[in-house]
Amino acid sequence: MISRSQTGIQGEVAATEYLRKNGYLICARNWRQGRYEIDIVAQKAGVLHIIEVKTRRAGSLLKPEETITPTKAAALRKAAAAYLSQHPTMEEVVFDLIAVDTFPDCSHEIRFVANVIEFGW
Repeated sequence: MISRSQTGIQGEVAATEYLRKNGYLICARNWRQGRYEIDIVAQKAGVLHIIEVKTRRAGSLLKPEETITPTKAAALRKAAAAYLSQHPTMEEVVFDLIAVDTFPDCSHEIRFVANVIEFGW
């Protein structure tokens, strides 16, 4: 059985591949400043996407989409503000979620959830 961290890494790799196949330019992966992290920063059609990747083993109690709490949303907003202070842009900024369910046979299912939280400057 693979560890939770390995499951997360596999989910981020699958999410990155999904985005590339769908025309997104990957600007950063696992960007960090202090305690804040952004899983993926991507760009497509004049929009900057701050993307949270949530990976769960199939059959988990919570779906990945159910794990974006108000606390997590606040942390993502702070992380995005820090990223944008270092990488200013005039593009629209949106927060998206990529939910990845993994299965015992190493296959996975990916769901892209657009605009999962409001930026709320």
